[in-house]
This record gives sequence, structure tokens and C-alpha cells, in this order.
Amino acid sequence: MTISNNKWGWLFVTSFKGISQVIFIDNAVSGFIMLIAITLASYPLGIIALISSMVGTLVAKIGGADNENINQGLFGYNSVLTGMALSLFLTGNDRWLIAVVGAAIAAIVTAAMMHFMRQTNIPILTFPFIVITWFLLLSTYRLVSFNISSALIPQSLSHWTLDIRGQMNWLTGALDSMGQIFFLDHALSGILLFIAVFWAGWRWGLYAMVGTVAALLTSYFLRGEHTLISHGLYGYNAVLTMLAVSEVFKENHRYSVVTGIFAACLTIPITASIDTWLLPYGLPALTMPFVVCTWIFLAARNVMSQI
Repeated sequence: MTISNNKWGWLFVTSFKGISQVIFIDNAVSGFIMLIAITLASYPLGIIALISSMVGTLVAKIGGADNENINQGLFGYNSVLTGMALSLFLTGNDRWLIAVVGAAIAAIVTAAMMHFMRQTNIPILTFPFIVITWFLLLSTYRLVSFNISSALIPQSLSHWTLDIRGQMNWLTGALDSMGQIFFLDHALSGILLFIAVFWAGWRWGLYAMVGTVAALLTSYFLRGEHTLISHGLYGYNAVLTMLAVSEVFKENHRYSVVTGIFAACLTIPITASIDTWLLPYGLPALTMPFVVCTWIFLAARNVMSQI
């Protein structure tokens, strides 16, 4: 069995869109720029991102999902994040296979979540990626075949101390706020990601910048850890939330921009809360703060029509 050039072209274009849909963008060029940004920071991470998007796309296609949703990359983005996360947070040679299998599962869970939430008019966002990643990382404590990274260490809350010493690097914090959406701590990658967003539209780029500034200022004035702020770990959820509430799901609401800024600011204390909640399990917050904040505001709009 051979695959025609047209089918290969379709697969790559759709897979690039799967990468761009991590930031809600339906644009293959933006997705390709994002892939370059990922690969620039880590060659293996770039490979697993592309493979994961392809796997998610093919699973949806073989499974008979709606072609329009597939072509928009909506079955790729959760697979991309799942594959990248598992390759980063697991160790051992098997982690690559686990990452690819996790990407396939993500496409199935995405389809299931689409069905469950169809009547709510609330998007699934990155919830499938979060659930799969958390479950598989926790399974490492019971299954010998899975080995969790030594960077994810469970810690006791009774011995936790907050350290806000150190200098703030505002530029690095801004660039890494974008980069950390893809687990990247790389300034040039952050610049490329901003370029990819601006390529999709100037409003997208502007809202991403506003979300970044809102996150940096809020986390600083709430006296968050300077190291975490400078590495964008308080910013990436705010960027996603700002884009979701103000642009992607705005539906002509009058105060969508103001609401988006408020929602972006709210991700900071929610991020701190979820990080604390997960501390005894050694799990990363991932994009859960973004999902929580976005779901709250989009659901509230069903009752408060002006926000």
C-alpha cells in the first residue's frame, strides 16, 4: 500500500494545524513556525511534536471523525501536548513509545470529551491532555515499566518554603510565557512563537502580548517567586486564557477584552493554588489553570450575557 503525494501533503498540513491549534490557530504556516521554534529549543522535542500531531490526526481519520474537525487540526493539539509532556516527564528508552501511544489515546479522549460536552456549548480545550498526562505520570509509582523524571519530586507542604529572592528578568519572562505553552525555556523560540501568532492575525499577537503583560505584572505584585515569573511559569496559562476569552470564544460580547484581561490575571492565583495542591504528588500544573479560568468565564457568559 502506497500513500500518494496528495495524502502526504494533507497529512503534513493538517499536522501543522494540529500544532497551531495548541494556541487556537487554524493555520498551517503558523504551525510550521511553531514547529521550528520547538525544534530550535530541542530537536527530539520537535520530532515528537510532529509525530504526535500526525498520530492524533491519523487516529481521528481512521476512526471516522468529522472531516472538518480533522482538517482544522482539532484532533492534533491534545496529542501534541501529550506526546511532548510524556517525553519530557518520563525517563528511559520506553518513554518515546509511551509518548506516541499517549498521543493516540489523546485523540480518542478528545473525541469522547467532544461528545460529553457537546450540549454544554463549552469547549474541551486541553483537558484531555491534562488528564492523560497526570494519570500516566501517577501510574509510574505502581508500574515498573513507567519511570518518572527525577525533576518531579513529591514534596511535603509542611516543609514548603516560599523564596521570592533573586532578580526579575522581564524580557525573558515575557518570551518564556509564550514558550512554556510548549514546555520551552528558550528566548529565540519565544520570539518565533510570537511571530507565529502574529502571522495568524495582528489581534492574536496583540492579545498574546496583553496576556503576557497581565501575567507578569499580576504575579509580580502578588509577590510570586521571581524565578518562576522569569521562566514564564506564571505566564503561559494567562496567554492562553486571554486568547480564549477575548478572541476565540468572544461571540460579540461587549466587554470581552476586559473580561479576558481579568481572566488572565486570575490564572495567577489559580496557578499558585493548583501548584500547591499537586505538590505532594510531584505533578506539574500543565494548562489546568487556563482550562479552569476559561471554563468559568465561558460558562458565566451563559448567564451574564454582557461579560
